[in-house]
Amino acid sequence: MANKFDKVRIDYMNKIEGFLESEMSADVLRTGSQEYCVPIVNEEGDEGYLVITFKIPKGSRDGEEYDGYAMAEDYKMKVEAKRAKAEESARKKAEKIERDRKAREEKARLKAEREKEKEE
Repeated sequence: MANKFDKVRIDYMNKIEGFLESEMSADVLRTGSQEYCVPIVNEEGDEGYLVITFKIPKGSRDGEEYDGYAMAEDYKMKVEAKRAKAEESARKKAEKIERDRKAREEKARLKAEREKEKEE
C-alpha cells in the first residue's frame, strides 16, 4: 500500500544520497526500501557502518497523530532528566569519597594515638 508521503520520502532520500556521494565522497548502499547504509571509519581506523532510515510515522494505534514537535520536546526532557540524574549521582559519589577519606583519616589518627599511649 502506497503512502501519501512516499514521493516526499523518496525525494528526501535521493537528495541525501546525492549529498553523501558528492559532498562526503561516501559509498551509499541501499539496504532497504527506506534505508541507506554508509561505510565509515573513525579516527582510530576502525571500520563500521552508519545506517540511515527514512520513515514517515502515521501516529499511534489509538488514533493520535504523530507530532514531531512534541516528540522533540519529550526527548529534550528525557535528556535533561538523565543529565540531572547523572549530576546527582556524581555529587553523591563525591560526597561518599570525601566521607570515606575523612573516616580513614580519623581511624588513622585514633590508631596513632593508641600506639602512642602504648609506648608511654
